[in-house]
Amino acid sequence: MRAPLRTGTGQGAGQRARTVAARAGGHRLGAAGRGLGRLLRKTSTVGLVLYALALGAVLGLASADWATRGGYPFGGVAVGAWTAWPRTGSMAADPYARAVNARRGEIPLAVGEGMLLTAAADDSGSTLDATCTYRIEGVTPPARAWTLTVAGRGAPDPARPPLREGFTSTEVLRARDGRFAIVVGPEAEPGNWLPSPRASGPIRLALRLYDTPVAASAGSLDREAVPAITRVRCGA
Repeated sequence: MRAPLRTGTGQGAGQRARTVAARAGGHRLGAAGRGLGRLLRKTSTVGLVLYALALGAVLGLASADWATRGGYPFGGVAVGAWTAWPRTGSMAADPYARAVNARRGEIPLAVGEGMLLTAAADDSGSTLDATCTYRIEGVTPPARAWTLTVAGRGAPDPARPPLREGFTSTEVLRARDGRFAIVVGPEAEPGNWLPSPRASGPIRLALRLYDTPVAASAGSLDREAVPAITRVRCGA
């Protein structure tokens, strides 16, 4: 009878020891949790402010990069497949246009100097692609001189040196009626040919009119006053 009593007493003592240890551990955890809570309460305001500032900076930089990475985001006047930008070089230019000019390192044409027209799609609305061949044909709005250039959207391909980037109004070959046709594509063509600036990817056309009376009235231009952009074929 004595052995069971001694065994029970040992088990009870062990249980009490574990209970005391658990309580001590719980007290320590509780103290640590309360200390952490006090620390978080003290730093919550500062932490939230720093988090808000960091989040605002990241979102601001990302949105600014997105808004100035491509062309001008606002102020364009659609004329067929082209978009005229009559005020990107004026004093009334919006901040985004100024940021785009600063990022490109370009000096835009002022209202009294000329006007820029750009095209990123053909007359059917399809995005201009470097693997396709396009025909830019017709006439331009009245201007003392003009240039038509082609460029890729994004960084240039270093493995593809540019052979020719554009034509001017003084060197382009014309028909008897004064109309012209310029072919843009990856393969050489007879006549006025502009090579694609890259092997693949989107491209953009830029038509710059110098000393033109339409700079102050771009909204009056109609589709027949600008060259048509027609896709001839696309590579496999």
